[in-house]
Amino acid sequence: IIDKLFDEFTHKRWDRIAARLHLTEAECERLQRDLKKLNPRPGSAMGEVVGHNYQQIVPDFAVETDDDGGITLSFNKGDVPELRISPSFMEILHQVDTGRAKMSRPEREALQYTRQKIEKAQGFIEAVKQRRRTLTAVMQAIIDLQRPFFLEGDETLLRPMILKDVAERTGLDISTVSRANSKYVETHYGTYPLKWFFSDGYVTDDGQEIATRKIQAALKDLVEAEDKKKPLSDEALTAMLNEKGFPIARRTVAKYREQLGIPVARLRK
Repeated sequence: IIDKLFDEFTHKRWDRIAARLHLTEAECERLQRDLKKLNPRPGSAMGEVVGHNYQQIVPDFAVETDDDGGITLSFNKGDVPELRISPSFMEILHQVDTGRAKMSRPEREALQYTRQKIEKAQGFIEAVKQRRRTLTAVMQAIIDLQRPFFLEGDETLLRPMILKDVAERTGLDISTVSRANSKYVETHYGTYPLKWFFSDGYVTDDGQEIATRKIQAALKDLVEAEDKKKPLSDEALTAMLNEKGFPIARRTVAKYREQLGIPVARLRK
């Protein structure tokens, strides 16, 4: 079927398949049942399927919520040790520095070289601390802006949020916020990349902002509840979403449907 009748198979034209292979109705039904048991993506056994990547992820943050509405953010330092300059080395350097007047020229040059290396080390340590402060500030801003989600875990509660919103709240540059998007946060509801919390939105006639993800969730619900014998077209889905207060066009519905991995109506029968 895959080799000879792939087009008929993808369009579920089982009458044509049965005719080409000289199958009885019972044989055709049994064939369909057997095919449905097969995994079209055998590579998923190695840890990857469409839309999901199951490689091990170490979250950069952990967010804890309590019954009183409190939210606690912690930074995951992982296996990175606390960077510092050895106190004993600093003490030796201090002792040598106090006797600098008695040093020879090579000893003074060695001392200057050592000082430069210490300054670079201190600069590196400060850069690591600044990175941690920056990432924490970005994550805290996301929590503040998406507080309902972190309390309830319902993705439809996510509000429209763009990089500029976080940049303005933290005082950071938009490019800095963008680089932080590759980090992950662990919550009671799962582990998410920070970029997952960002989405555009629509404004209704009464001025209410609606997040893109909320519209996608409504679209998914409509498809799941449809009559599979008469699946809804993009035009019908657009009309139903508009009735629910989501002012989007048919081409936008088609785009969201594709992003959700939902095939067109004729392939959902």
